[in-house]
Amino acid sequence: MAVSSPLPQGAPPVHVAIIMDGNGRWATARGLPRTAGHRKGVEAVRRALEAARELGIRYLTLYSFSSENWNRPRDEVSDLMQLLRFYLRGEIASLHKNGVRLRVIGDRSRLSKDIISLIDNAESLTASNETLTLVIALSYGGRQEIASTTRQIAEQVKAGHLEPSDIDEGRFANYLSTAGIPDPDLCIRTSGEKRISNFLLWQLAYAELVFVDTLWPDFTKRDLEDAIQEYHRRDRRFGASVGSR
Repeated sequence: MAVSSPLPQGAPPVHVAIIMDGNGRWATARGLPRTAGHRKGVEAVRRALEAARELGIRYLTLYSFSSENWNRPRDEVSDLMQLLRFYLRGEIASLHKNGVRLRVIGDRSRLSKDIISLIDNAESLTASNETLTLVIALSYGGRQEIASTTRQIAEQVKAGHLEPSDIDEGRFANYLSTAGIPDPDLCIRTSGEKRISNFLLWQLAYAELVFVDTLWPDFTKRDLEDAIQEYHRRDRRFGASVGSR
C-alpha cells in the first residue's frame, strides 16, 4: 500500500470542487454496465468526504449530475436517481453525526417529489453543522445558474427594489445558488478530461484547475493530497502582476 506523503506547509484550500468523471469508462473497462461504475462512484464520494474532513477542508462541492445529464438514456438516469435516494436515506445520519452540513444546488424542478423531500429533510437536519459543508451540484448547469440569477435581479429592478447602479459582482453573487459559500480555491477533474463542462462558471473565475487521470471510482485520499500539493505549488495572483504584490 502506498504511503501518503505529507502535505506541504500551509493551510489547506478552504473550498475544493470536484468534477467526478469516469464512472462509465471504469465500468466499460471491466466489462460491466455503466450503472456499476456509478455505484462504485458512491464509494469514492465517501472516501473524498472523509479525506476532506481529515485534511481540514471546509467546503467540498461535488458535481454529481449536470443539467445535460438528463439527456442520457432513461435507464441510466433512473439508476442515478435511485443511487441518489440511497445516498440521501443511508448517509445523512452519518453526515450529521460527523458535523457535515449538506447543501444541494441546481434546478430541482425536474426531480421527483420524494427526492426533493429527502433533500429538504437532509438540509434541515444538518443546517447547523460546521465541521464541513458538502455541496452537491445536482441537475446543475453554470450557464443556467447565471441566466436564472440574471432573471431574479431583473425582476427586482422591475419591481423597484433595486437600481441598475446597485448591481455589482458582490450583489450578483448574492443571488447565485452558492450565496454565502466562498468561491472554490481548487477544482479537480478526474478521468483525464481537461474542461469544466458548465460547472460553477462564475465561481471558478480564480480557482486553480487540476486535471488528474484517475477515474472517479478509483479516486483516493492520495489523489486529493496530490492535487492539493499541486495547488500549493501554484502562484495565485488573482490577476495581479508580480510587481504589484
